[in-house]
Amino acid sequence: MNTSRAAATAPKDKATLKGPIVWLDMDQRELDDAYDQLVYAPNRDQLTKRRITNSAAARQRIGEPLRFAYGPTPAEGLDVFRPKSGSGAGKDAGAPVAIFVHGGAWRVGSASDYSFVAEPFVRAGGVFVVLDFTAVDDSGGSLLPMVEQVRRAIGWVYRNAVTFGGDPDRLYLISHSSGSHLAGCAVTHDWSKDGLPRDIIKGATLSSGMYDLKPVRLSKRSAYVKFTDAMEEALSAIRHLDQLATPLIVSYGTYETPEFQRQTRDFAAAVKAAGKPVELLVGEAYNHFEMLETLANPYGLLGRAVLAQMGLAQS
Repeated sequence: MNTSRAAATAPKDKATLKGPIVWLDMDQRELDDAYDQLVYAPNRDQLTKRRITNSAAARQRIGEPLRFAYGPTPAEGLDVFRPKSGSGAGKDAGAPVAIFVHGGAWRVGSASDYSFVAEPFVRAGGVFVVLDFTAVDDSGGSLLPMVEQVRRAIGWVYRNAVTFGGDPDRLYLISHSSGSHLAGCAVTHDWSKDGLPRDIIKGATLSSGMYDLKPVRLSKRSAYVKFTDAMEEALSAIRHLDQLATPLIVSYGTYETPEFQRQTRDFAAAVKAAGKPVELLVGEAYNHFEMLETLANPYGLLGRAVLAQMGLAQS
């Protein structure tokens, strides 16, 4: 038996009969479970508490971030962590800039919850930016304002990077979970429409994300996201690879839901088939939330990969 596949199969009451097929080989219950992280990661709440505690501890070690607004609403802000003077890549020139887009089912999370991810990048001499943006519950159930804000925040960082020691020509995008859906919409955006370079993002690492909204729309997430045909088409990154001008790293853990694994594999295969650079990383025995912790470790699966992508040495 394929142990990875077995590990990613949610337990089901043997007495429960399979219902009508909704997506691939899944009935409604299976599909709903496949887009519910708690079903496959029962330690979610523990990891959430650890993330918030570790973020507070990281801010004590590397200092409080600079806070900037990229738009007029309270949600449109970002945290900027800078390397210490004279460290690493930031010594003689603008430092490479990592922009992080957090997850949270499009509903929860704030930049301050993810400060812990910044530490290895700051210590290696990079600038680390964590975005805030609206929640879908505050945008009338639409994902469009979230995507627009993430794109606008990236443009703001490009235009203002030199003011906080960053190099606008070395922007890198990092994301996790629903943040990777938003980031996927950023890397497949036509940046020329905003008067910005088509290759504004020099590299991106998208972890544990969704790149086709069709199955998501069929799942219980439609209870709080008001999907439309136009939204599904516009915000499914896999359908807009003609605009992709960014080398990608995509990843998932073998203890993630079967749909989050499939979405990543299918996206990587589509990017490769389009003749564009992509690397697929698989975190053996990591669940959805544990994958994020590897990003905060310079020797972890994602931390090592992103540091190398940015040209930063492990510290």
